Amino acid sequence: MKKKSTKILTAVGAVVVLLAGYTIFTVARPFVLHTELDINASPEQVWKVLADRQSYPEWNPFIISSTGELIKGNTITNVLRDTKGGETKFTPELLAVEPNKELRWIGKIPPGAIFDGEHSFRLEQLPNGRTRLIQEEVFRGAAIPFTRSMLNNTIKPQFEAMNRALAARAAAS
Repeated sequence: MKKKSTKILTAVGAVVVLLAGYTIFTVARPFVLHTELDINASPEQVWKVLADRQSYPEWNPFIISSTGELIKGNTITNVLRDTKGGETKFTPELLAVEPNKELRWIGKIPPGAIFDGEHSFRLEQLPNGRTRLIQEEVFRGAAIPFTRSMLNNTIKPQFEAMNRALAARAAAS
């Protein structure tokens, strides 16, 4: 009987070690969705549109609602619309709020290391009063290898749609 329980404990231990190793591997090797668009507006104009979250329902096809103060360390509440019209609500923590330069947050599925996404909007000043908008998300966690195709096929087009809408609104302001 003792040999049988030793084998079971050894097997369970091996599975735990493999799962831990897999999780560490997926956290250490992130998957990145990257989009960028040059906009005919200054970083100040682009930031004004990006930070005016009360107006998101008027123009934003992706983040249809965003509430909470834009202060580093705060938690905000975002509602996303997917390509099929469904909505997802999540509450990320703000990691950076630098007017005219960067807005960045991290969202996690508890307890973390399962599906974490660090989302950023970076504004780079270009010549002639233009701005390069870089919107990207760095995904880490055990579930990421199984969701890469979905992220590329459903989330990346939403980033691109938001970029175009943001560019149009900023250029018109």
